[in-house]
Amino acid sequence: MSTTEINKDTLNGTLVIQPYLRLSGLEPLVVRPETNFINIGERTNVTGSKKFARLIREGQYEEALSVARQQVENGAQILDVNMDDALLDGEKAMTTFLNLLAAEPDISRIPIMIDSSKFSIIEAGLKCIQGKCIVNSISLKEGEDKFIEQAFTCKSFGAAIVVMAFDEHGQADTLEKKVSFSHRAYKILTEKVGYDPQDIIFDPNIFAIATGIEEHNNYAVDFIEATRQIKQLMPLTRVSGGVSNISFSFRGNDVVREAMHSVFLYHAIKAGMDMGIVNAGMVQIYDEIEPQLRELCEDAILNRREDATERLITFAETVKAKGKVLEKDESWRNGTVQERLSHALVNGITDYIEADTEEARQQYPRPLDVIEGPLMDGMNIVGDLFGSGKMFLPQVVKSARVMKKSVAVLTPYIEAEKQKLIEEQGGQIKSAGKILLATVKGDVHDIGKNIVGVVLGCNGYDIIDMGVMVPAEKILQTAREEQVDIIGLSGLITPSLDEMVHVARELKRQQFDIPLLIGGATTSRTHTAVKIAPEYEHGVVHVLDASRSVTVTGSLLNKALKKNFLEEVKGEYTRLNDNFRNKRPAKQYLSIADARRNKTPIDWKGYTPVKPRQLGVQVFQDYDLADIAQYIDWQPFFIAWELHGKFPQILEDSVVGQEATRLYNDARAMLERIISEKWLDAKAVIGLFPANATGPDSVRVTPAGSDQPMQLEFLRQQVKKAPGQPNFSLADFIAPEDTGLQDYMGAFAVTTGGGIEKWLEKFKADHDDYSSIMLKALADRLVEAFAELMHERVRKEWWGYASEEHLSNEELIKEAYSGIRPAPGYPACPEHTEKYKLFDLLDATNNTGITLTESLAMYPAASVSGWYLAHPDSKYFGIGKIEKDQVEDYAQRKGWTLEEAEKWLRPNLEYDM
Repeated sequence: MSTTEINKDTLNGTLVIQPYLRLSGLEPLVVRPETNFINIGERTNVTGSKKFARLIREGQYEEALSVARQQVENGAQILDVNMDDALLDGEKAMTTFLNLLAAEPDISRIPIMIDSSKFSIIEAGLKCIQGKCIVNSISLKEGEDKFIEQAFTCKSFGAAIVVMAFDEHGQADTLEKKVSFSHRAYKILTEKVGYDPQDIIFDPNIFAIATGIEEHNNYAVDFIEATRQIKQLMPLTRVSGGVSNISFSFRGNDVVREAMHSVFLYHAIKAGMDMGIVNAGMVQIYDEIEPQLRELCEDAILNRREDATERLITFAETVKAKGKVLEKDESWRNGTVQERLSHALVNGITDYIEADTEEARQQYPRPLDVIEGPLMDGMNIVGDLFGSGKMFLPQVVKSARVMKKSVAVLTPYIEAEKQKLIEEQGGQIKSAGKILLATVKGDVHDIGKNIVGVVLGCNGYDIIDMGVMVPAEKILQTAREEQVDIIGLSGLITPSLDEMVHVARELKRQQFDIPLLIGGATTSRTHTAVKIAPEYEHGVVHVLDASRSVTVTGSLLNKALKKNFLEEVKGEYTRLNDNFRNKRPAKQYLSIADARRNKTPIDWKGYTPVKPRQLGVQVFQDYDLADIAQYIDWQPFFIAWELHGKFPQILEDSVVGQEATRLYNDARAMLERIISEKWLDAKAVIGLFPANATGPDSVRVTPAGSDQPMQLEFLRQQVKKAPGQPNFSLADFIAPEDTGLQDYMGAFAVTTGGGIEKWLEKFKADHDDYSSIMLKALADRLVEAFAELMHERVRKEWWGYASEEHLSNEELIKEAYSGIRPAPGYPACPEHTEKYKLFDLLDATNNTGITLTESLAMYPAASVSGWYLAHPDSKYFGIGKIEKDQVEDYAQRKGWTLEEAEKWLRPNLEYDM
């Protein structure tokens, strides 16, 4: 078999090939296009680590393994092993060490890079490796014949290879040579040796800069540009390099070397560098490098100034003893405790918050004064910065984490003084106001609500978060007991809109007089104005997002502003209501009979449905999260944090790019923990069944092994279309019974929410809203990725109607595949109760643990379900508004009253009930 590995399971003899570099120790390492930079640990190299060299020379191999273990623990994903030492028997040392290493699963789980300038040592290492390794290196320096011979040997062992930029005349020290030498080697390897391009890794030579020799000043620039050109010329290959070489002239000064490595990697990775030999513990976070040092390193690496070397040397001399770590700017620690608390809050720094809070507590008469004084002062700054657009939501959530940790320190002392506080001011901490937030009954989604709560909390409001699926009576009871100033309702699914109307009516019936805020994905200003505001006269306001919540609540709780604000809102909502009720439809609608006559034209006589390779239900437990993560669409993740822009361009955005990058890095770090520590359980169930359309908008599905078919009911677009444009229904894409064709349909339910609650409880106990919201947002991204992954496997494997499909993740996100997976409750099939049938077909609750609330929301929240349709003409669409004749028809098909049909179809009704 080719060294190009199988991307998915083998099914009926079909191999699905993906051109990825695939390596392995005990565990696989797949280098996909979206894979982050790969650290190759360098300390198990006798030429790169004095400690390791000493241990090997003294025969202390067991202790030498600890060096390897430390590299893995520090983040190395590949381990470079080199035994090139004149005093060593290199072949024996390589064999001994690799054999011992193989018995250490915590080390040997990652792939090995056999590194030597002597090919006999490489051959000795190849005989010991149990997985797929990398050989570092071969080159053309001894001519083509020797190069081809060594390449054939490496290929026979199944190894990937690093090719150094050398030829018979020497090493490539210019941009032109780096690219031309690499391309020559590529043509030989692919055309004469038969190497797969993805198993070829080029090392275009990283040379030391800032040596004092002018010719060396452009070495880093040449490597970076060579990387860019190599990836353009030979896109399936990889680029690597010995990163520590760049800083060789500063050996002995780890502070400068670490900064140089980080700056060099920042630019080289952007140019396409995939991996590098680097001590994972000697790389700083680019943004955390001391600003002056970072600028000096960039001047030298990018060759931006003639005096860059001299300036960097001068700075290096100011860094004292070898090994001293350059501290971050800690000058803020010299300020007063009030200034320190404010700085920590604004910058989201938790490192010193407990100690600073305790110091402040001892300075103030009462612990409550710390909250009302320096903490609220700091949060006011946060609020002002956020309101003016100088801070972004992720930063605000981090500030809230600092605030909560500080308050947690003070709480025991406040409790101890409770009686005194009751006597003096009712035991209440002065706040800007008390706000109750709840996701309404039947709905389980709360990311947006949590974000609003954090933002309001950062602006001095006391937040009572009641969680999800909260019934109206509990909301009102708590509001009365806690004497809240505002109630905020949240919801994602369409039935939540009716529940919000019910809450408003109850507020009126029970004679409340506090404002009601409305928010969530399905809510809108118009719906609030038309359906909710008329039910309650003491202020109903739609809040678009978290950034608007501060302004709205501030206006509602400011006695001088409240009256005028509510009058303005009432006037605006009255106009919206009047416009809605008096509008003349801009669109024309067909009768349901005419709409059906304009159905999707499909030539069923020329179509043969593909029979699924595996009919019936399949269940998947504990699905690999690492596989799922490869399918993540990151753009909605940033939208959840109210950072808007296309991914990955948002990372370079002039306004939000810096914060978006920090957020993305935090997300990737948490995602790695989610995967490696198995925070979440991923479960799925899919089913493929015989199906036929039995009416204009009805489909009969026959479960496997059952003589009791299930009837699915769909809706049809009624808006009048331009000539030649059909009125779609999902039933159009299933072969009608009278064609004599046996067609098929699928269903699925997936979740990545299992196990999330214990982590959310942990973050809550740690006062860490940032991590809690991050985890929920990532669980949502993972479940959508899971749905994408399973749909791909259905198309290519279990149904097999697109077995030759080869789409990138970007193409999957753009829905470039054949067939669709519409979900009940979404635009193509907006009526939620069909979800009951889907769950019955799949026995979804027993198979995945997903349950349905009374409003048909799925729990855990990170769950997705839907249908699979395979016809090549099938497409996503929205039903839009429908007329009463279709509602009546649907009620008849479902066996409902008209009122029941209107309840579930309310968002799609063209007419006013």
